[in-house]
Amino acid sequence: MTLAVRYTAARTLDTAPAETSPPGPGEVELAPAYVGICGTDLHIFHGDMDARVTTPAVLGHEVSGRIVRVGPGVEGWLPGDAVAVMPLRWDDTCPACRAGHQHICQHLDFIGIDSPGAMQQLWTVPASTLVRLPDSLPLDHAALVEPTAVAVHDVGRAGVRDGERVVVVGGGPVGVLIALVARAAGADVRVVELSPHRRALASELGLGVWDPAAEDVTDLVREWTGDAGADVAFEVSGAAAGVNTAVEVLGVRGRLCLVAIHPRPREVNLHRFFWRELTLVGARLYDRSDFERAVALVSEGSVPAGRLISKVVPLTDAPAAFEALESGGDVMKILLDCTIEARGAAE
Repeated sequence: MTLAVRYTAARTLDTAPAETSPPGPGEVELAPAYVGICGTDLHIFHGDMDARVTTPAVLGHEVSGRIVRVGPGVEGWLPGDAVAVMPLRWDDTCPACRAGHQHICQHLDFIGIDSPGAMQQLWTVPASTLVRLPDSLPLDHAALVEPTAVAVHDVGRAGVRDGERVVVVGGGPVGVLIALVARAAGADVRVVELSPHRRALASELGLGVWDPAAEDVTDLVREWTGDAGADVAFEVSGAAAGVNTAVEVLGVRGRLCLVAIHPRPREVNLHRFFWRELTLVGARLYDRSDFERAVALVSEGSVPAGRLISKVVPLTDAPAAFEALESGGDVMKILLDCTIEARGAAE
């Protein structure tokens, strides 16, 4: 028996025994090392996704770990291999899959939301979801590969090019990762963020930051771009004011990439889209090339993952970690540490 952190009702998590069985054909059993808590996990914790999530639900999809056992027919993987997990399982038959867009399958199983996730000491997943990690990459840093893959996909969807001016509205974990990935692509980047702690961290990482409560961001963009406007804006805040800012800062034929999950419809200045011939693109999840690029960026230090980790707590402290993230304050990314328990369970 091993332990798992489970969501049972709005704002309620428990730690309960979880039964394990040998991995089946095409599957591997992992010992998760570190699991990150993301915004989607918080949405679930608040009860916002009860129509989708079946309780009790084991959450978590930002994970690094090592293989414990491999099932029949699995080739190329061995116990002890360090891995991240691309937590997507698609049907390969729907129109989206047939068009080559498996990551947005119309019947997608997002592992950690639609099926049991990584907040447990032993976890069985399809071998097809594994992404190899270099031995030189610390496993706590590797837990940020999944959100970095989100950022890589977002930057790719927006078509960010060398020398372009980019505004990221929202300086949380994904916003900062988008800014770092865009900078690695050669862009000049500014982050718009209300939180003093998050602005300070982004500044320490060498990113330009603006406080929308103290400064008129539109005026700043005009000054920065010689009145041309930004080439690309990312809306990562999830707030109505963030949508307005992201639209207003764009120059002629600018591109707006919508990243945040907005819980309700927003008013959008469509006249601005008409007048400046703007483009809006959505960005959801990632594919394997995004994951592989994310591993490279974290490994080489273009994404300094360790700087984004605010604290690491034991798996059994998950309820307190969720509450700390919910309250805001001086936190960016919290990881759940499964290593001691997982090693014991595997021996």
